[in-house]
Amino acid sequence: MKHTLWPAFIDVVKRDVVPALGCTEPVSVALAAAIAVNKLNINHQQITGIEAFVSANLMKNGMGVTVPGTGMVGLEIAAATGAIAGDSQAQLEVLKNLTPEDVAIAKAMLDKKLVTVSVANVSNILYSKVTVFSGDRSASVIIADTHTHILAIEEDGITTYIADPKNTTHLAKEKVNTNPFTDACAQDIFDFATQAPLADISFIEQAYQLNNALSIEGLAGNYGLQVGATFQRNIDRGLLSSGLLTDVLLRTAAASDARMGGAMKPAMSNSGSGNQGIAATMPVVVVAEFIKATNEQLIRALMLSHLMAIYIKSHQNKLSALCGATTASMGAVAGMTWLLGGNIQQISAAINSMIGDIAGMICDGAKTSCAMKVSSSAGSAIKSALMALDGFSVTGNEGIVANDVDSTIRNLSALANGSMTQTDVQILDIMINK
Repeated sequence: MKHTLWPAFIDVVKRDVVPALGCTEPVSVALAAAIAVNKLNINHQQITGIEAFVSANLMKNGMGVTVPGTGMVGLEIAAATGAIAGDSQAQLEVLKNLTPEDVAIAKAMLDKKLVTVSVANVSNILYSKVTVFSGDRSASVIIADTHTHILAIEEDGITTYIADPKNTTHLAKEKVNTNPFTDACAQDIFDFATQAPLADISFIEQAYQLNNALSIEGLAGNYGLQVGATFQRNIDRGLLSSGLLTDVLLRTAAASDARMGGAMKPAMSNSGSGNQGIAATMPVVVVAEFIKATNEQLIRALMLSHLMAIYIKSHQNKLSALCGATTASMGAVAGMTWLLGGNIQQISAAINSMIGDIAGMICDGAKTSCAMKVSSSAGSAIKSALMALDGFSVTGNEGIVANDVDSTIRNLSALANGSMTQTDVQILDIMINK
């Protein structure tokens, strides 16, 4: 039966591991704005206003993060740049053609108070409705549930497109083809990543190419809190020593620094998040380089990491009060442990230890300090991998950890989807009112 899941595993990785330029929540707003302008078939001089309504979770993740190429934070500049210069066909790379001139026009639009963003009263965790006005004309685009899923389009008040949520045939087909995890477990993911034909999974190497380039950029430029660069400076000063742990923290944080600091380079995302893609990629890359792994070993370890991260995240709401870098790093610990000679039992033990370690890390929005959480999660992954290889791990007698890894993952997800939903409300209230 396990081999019958393999095509679906490939489908889900190709869907959920994709290039994304900038934090995916504001980028989703930019995409909606770009599509709206495309429907109106107008240029920036004809835009008379932009109005956006977003879910509380999207507001939380968009209000404090830098939009690539702008040097500004927030959903207003994302909506403006998407409308002015967004490529409506480019999905999560919608802002890839943004120029300084476009940014200047967008800033002028904000100065004139032509862009408003408000919280929508919707049940969708991920939702944005962007309306672009041009005189007495308008176009509205609703993106919901995933960062690029168009739920509806209105042109001059008339609905011209709607995705029918009651289309059960489509939903059933999608579940079979791209959401196989109801029939899968961690063992199935391990078997696939380590045994599937290399030609079928080699596409995952692009995650290394994109996220490593971001890491290099983060060390070379002045991005965010410079978490990665701080490690490097203190190695140069002699206060830290270079080694596997330091290199994992340094290079993983540097990629997040660049991404959250507005670098015009795409990340390879995971489960709709660039930081999750970085967290699932860079620790594995550093370990592979450290042990001088073959290219095949790197590819298989990256596939194991990314697919395990998707598997863990699939049990949770798309956005929640649980920091996504933690779950992505649980994918990374699988790839790292395997590269260091570990088997599925040791990988399971390492994931259990991570859940016992960092399950409570909250997500209080996307921002430059996410690089600190990314590096903390990577540090937990290294610690848990080395412990597992030595025969030590958090046991099923402790906290929310169960005796088997799949049950532990479900326990973590119950926490994220249950009581932490109120935590999410409290976080947003604090952020809005501080």
